[in-house]
Amino acid sequence: MVIWELPAPLAGSAHSYKYRLYYGFPGRRLIGYDNERGKGDHRHLEDKEAPYAFVSVDKLIEDFLDDVSRSREDENDDDTDRTR
Repeated sequence: MVIWELPAPLAGSAHSYKYRLYYGFPGRRLIGYDNERGKGDHRHLEDKEAPYAFVSVDKLIEDFLDDVSRSREDENDDDTDRTR
């Protein structure tokens, strides 16, 4: 997780934070939250990208960790299915 406060919002964001949150493996992003100039706040779930409604830094971290937890549960479910 990298989050920093800017003197002014980036184009596409209504807040003064720049952030990049990543969960995955080398060469494979499973979960990602970020905001790019002109693109605004969004998240990546595997290969899908969707807008993200930024509320606060605390909520950003909470939402990211919730998605990571769900991803890890899905991975564990897949591992269990393979051992049956």
